[in-house]
Amino acid sequence: GIQRGGGQRRSQMVVNGKESNDMDGGGLNGDTTNGVNGKASKKTDRSEFSSADEWLDAAVKSTEEAGGFDSSSFLVGILGDLHIDPRKMDDYTEGHDHWIPIFERAKEAHGNVALVSLGDLGESKNCDHNPDNPDELFAGTSLCHAMAAEFLGSFGVPYEVIGGNHDLEGIDEFRTDQQNLKVFMEAHGKPTPQFCREIAEKTLLVGLGSTIFREAPYTSHEVIIDQGQIDWFEDLLKSKPADEGWKIFVFTHAPPNGSGLRVLQENHVVNGCCWLNHSNEKQCKKFIELVREHRAIKGWFSGHFHLGQDYQDSITFPTIPREEGPYPNRGSCVFAQTSVMRGGTSRDGRQQSRLLRGNKDGFEICTVDHKHGGKIRLDATITYKDSGHEVGVYQHDDEAYDHDNYFKVYQPMEGDQCYICGPESDEECSITDDEPVTMDTRIWWRLSCGRVLGVMNGMLLEYDSSTLAPLGLVLTSDELLGRAIAVVDSGLDECVVSDDNDMESIECDDNYQEREQAVIVHDIEKGSIMVVQPNEDGSYWRKIVRNKIARMKEKRREKAAIQYGMERLWLSPEESKKSVVSTWGPYTTTSGNAL
Repeated sequence: GIQRGGGQRRSQMVVNGKESNDMDGGGLNGDTTNGVNGKASKKTDRSEFSSADEWLDAAVKSTEEAGGFDSSSFLVGILGDLHIDPRKMDDYTEGHDHWIPIFERAKEAHGNVALVSLGDLGESKNCDHNPDNPDELFAGTSLCHAMAAEFLGSFGVPYEVIGGNHDLEGIDEFRTDQQNLKVFMEAHGKPTPQFCREIAEKTLLVGLGSTIFREAPYTSHEVIIDQGQIDWFEDLLKSKPADEGWKIFVFTHAPPNGSGLRVLQENHVVNGCCWLNHSNEKQCKKFIELVREHRAIKGWFSGHFHLGQDYQDSITFPTIPREEGPYPNRGSCVFAQTSVMRGGTSRDGRQQSRLLRGNKDGFEICTVDHKHGGKIRLDATITYKDSGHEVGVYQHDDEAYDHDNYFKVYQPMEGDQCYICGPESDEECSITDDEPVTMDTRIWWRLSCGRVLGVMNGMLLEYDSSTLAPLGLVLTSDELLGRAIAVVDSGLDECVVSDDNDMESIECDDNYQEREQAVIVHDIEKGSIMVVQPNEDGSYWRKIVRNKIARMKEKRREKAAIQYGMERLWLSPEESKKSVVSTWGPYTTTSGNAL
């Protein structure tokens, strides 16, 4: 069911205190903009206000002068990854105090107020919280969720929370994900992992939570929305169409594939945990497909990356100029990355939360800066043109330009060197023209099967065939630098599978156009050739990271082997530790025989 928002006052709402009647170009601030692709000819600069109180005073005063608030007015506070450490609560106390006056003003003005937590509630370390088990991780424990519920319930407004990739990490306390999830939901008064709240008239807040940790097929850091929630989400969207006036804001721990948000190459891309349901190709694409189909989705907020909100690509609009890149069909949705509150959890030193406020005419996305006294900054203004189109304007320059190359992963762009190695191509695509790959090489290509591969920072990555979002690592720089890349035909005209001397013919579909191809990496000077084999599902990126339960068991087996070496082989602890190695299967050669 849908939970309803708070009390309401009837009158007209104008965000930022300036009336906006120009739906073809004016923002919610009434500014004069070109209204195209997020580029503004004139920006509203609220950095002139020295404090959050001054910002709020100006916003409320100008809104009241323009007519006041109405039943469509709303304000939502959005908290990124909390990672609460009970030993380090000062930043949480300070962040809490920054939000209280914001919520109080909104309650006085219209009452349609809520708080949303994007999950990862506890620190994934031992926090000296359990004397009986000094190795227990704090995240996912009963104590963790009790503390998080107390904190989130202390803001004086209704709160919603969804699960992140660490919220079922109580692996010493709970044997199954189901047991852990039950305690999570009970602690926060949640009947289901997902939520739906009607914050204002025909305006929904919808959250989807990760429900799999121990049973994750690959890395436990993947955020996995179960099929039941996906089906529920799709049914909800069908019942709340944009042409009936519905506006939906979605909240998940990780963003969906196709959001265009900044990601971490060294962490989330390499480990295959950037996007929702990252390792499940069909489910991974489902979310952006729903965004494209259902124009009621106006905003999507996520955390997970622990990156600040000063980068312009911490917010992405539905479209960008075609000359800047492949046209990203993001429906009518604006995607926004959310930072963290505690300093020790930030990757770039930022400590920030998101503020979402709006009405029937559009909405604003703002930053609450916890490192600078709770100062509020306007980040983006979105004005609705009609039920399925809007104008978005960035309201500040990219303040983190110096960090651009470090934190931003390369995504294929129009104008880059690229190839289409499809059925109509020659039998060989010399991707690098026999030139060795360097750290500066930027090139991408689409195979006959539709898969997209690309080179950046000396690494070979796979990209989504539709959104061109990075999926994962194929070859490291150690394997690729100094070598050339080519794509060659590897099959016959017919569909044929060859296994040594045995030839087995397989009937082709009438619409079959795919050519069997081999991606090869070769060293011209040494004459060595490496064949990049795809996975069984046809993808190329390495799905090699096991989940945390599997790795924990591996460490326990190694610990047992070390103990065996000390007790049975009379080795010293240091000698025994050095002598123990592990081996993994299942495949080491292309041979069909085990021996």
